[in-house]
Amino acid sequence: MRIGILGLGRIGAFHAETLSGLDAVESLVVSDPFADAAKAAAERFGAQVADSPEAVLAAGVDGVVVAAATDAHPHLVTACVEAGVPVFCEKPVARTMTEGVEVLKAVAGRDVPVQIGYNRRFDTGFTAARAAVLSGELGTLHTVRSTTLDPAPPPAAYIAASGGIFRDCSVHDFDIIRWVTGREVTEVYAAGANRGADYIKEAGDADTTGAILTLDDGTLAVVSNSRHNARGYDVRMEIHGFADSIAVGLEDKLPLRSVEPGVTFPAGVPHDFFMDRFTDAYRAELLAFTEVVAGSRPSPCTIEDALEAGWIAEACTLSLHEHRPVTLEEVRQT
Repeated sequence: MRIGILGLGRIGAFHAETLSGLDAVESLVVSDPFADAAKAAAERFGAQVADSPEAVLAAGVDGVVVAAATDAHPHLVTACVEAGVPVFCEKPVARTMTEGVEVLKAVAGRDVPVQIGYNRRFDTGFTAARAAVLSGELGTLHTVRSTTLDPAPPPAAYIAASGGIFRDCSVHDFDIIRWVTGREVTEVYAAGANRGADYIKEAGDADTTGAILTLDDGTLAVVSNSRHNARGYDVRMEIHGFADSIAVGLEDKLPLRSVEPGVTFPAGVPHDFFMDRFTDAYRAELLAFTEVVAGSRPSPCTIEDALEAGWIAEACTLSLHEHRPVTLEEVRQT
């Protein structure tokens, strides 16, 4: 098949490399507002360069990967759907939830699949955790703990445009909690602190946060996030049931140091970047998209899924600012 790529920054170039290595992908058509980025991708992967998104859609592509700036997501997703071309879009659907709802309404009723990029759904550990929960082997759940710790804060310009740590970082935890447990969040309580990087505080954001999510069956989920984790990029999950407890991320590259006498775990070089931690998941995610394009599977992460994680982020942001519990119904738009 022939796949278009819109946006060739860090993640777009990474996706181009991944797609070029998939057996199902015969050719790429790439476009970026910066001509040098498109030219570099074309030279590296033998891709055709198009001078606009419209030109990509006119080039006979079977599917399109949107890795452009967030502000462009609504227009590009809608344009692909209107052209009848399946589309993969990196999260978020849009910068604001209002815009995201508008995208959902714009594509409603059209038989064109849209896949949103939440890569943890394709990580082998999280996949195994979901299977364990759905099989019932853990028994009734009572506690879930989800952690995402960045090795260092993003640049000030990124923070200013990110929408805040809950919308940018924690939203991955929110999505994977829904996916692994199969439950919905009904209420949140969030707290935050600023432990470094003054520009994060100046942007009205927190760099270290904790949130307690109440799921619709009474299970409690505890989410921990920070922009400061000197040992590396740390993504983990614990799922505790009345019959068993399991964990994702307890492997030799875990960026955590034990001080117990005689303990040598973890023994590997710690993960230091999200692309390192989730390289295989990104490949599996794009492989799944080729199956979506081929019509052999439905979208594994829909716009509706992405918006649900977004509502949790909205509720946590409000809770942080107002120091109180917030229900999802309080923030949800229809």
